[in-house]
Amino acid sequence: MTITRRAFNAALTLTGIAAVAGLSPWRLIDPAQAQSVTAADVAKPVSLPDMALGPKDAAVTITEFASMTCPHCAHFAEEVFPKIKAAYIDTNKVRYVFREFPLDRAAGAASLLTRCIAKDDAGKFFAVIDLLFKQQAEWAGPKPLESLKLIGKQAGMSGKAVEACIDDKAQTEKLIADQKYANEVLKVNSTPTFFINGEKVTGETSFEEFEKKLNALLKS
Repeated sequence: MTITRRAFNAALTLTGIAAVAGLSPWRLIDPAQAQSVTAADVAKPVSLPDMALGPKDAAVTITEFASMTCPHCAHFAEEVFPKIKAAYIDTNKVRYVFREFPLDRAAGAASLLTRCIAKDDAGKFFAVIDLLFKQQAEWAGPKPLESLKLIGKQAGMSGKAVEACIDDKAQTEKLIADQKYANEVLKVNSTPTFFINGEKVTGETSFEEFEKKLNALLKS
């Protein structure tokens, strides 16, 4: 799924409840004109706190950029991520960072809701995104807000609390700023996109491909 100018403009409104005032669409950059990406660029702190599993001092860090409405991201979350988690994250070999890169309003709303439900609990954050990916076909339809309210209710939130969460201008601005950094500096323009110790890997990638790269890095 490649991001389009229309999708970027839509991301500025994100929720469908209220537009973010005072912000202008950013342009997509030409990758040929972009600077080289380094592991330090990827690791640079962004506006929203990173949600990560695995030790901070792990020899290898995987950073994923995903959109909650991306079917390729959902497939990866269901088929590949659990294998990476079992083999590398749970064994303290790899640190895994998840960063939101919403491609449409529904994805932006889902990202904001996930943050509200999880707060600063990374384990809960990954559990919520796992649920959203598994139920993507059910909530990412013509009326995502109503479906997200039901998910919020399961987490103990009222409908008004869900609306307030999704309509949070400060959090929305942070989400947009982080997406802008990912596009302009890291040259992310599709989901899923991964960085393995700074090396960019785009699109659906099998566990076997991850395994080759991770094992090589862990041996070095």
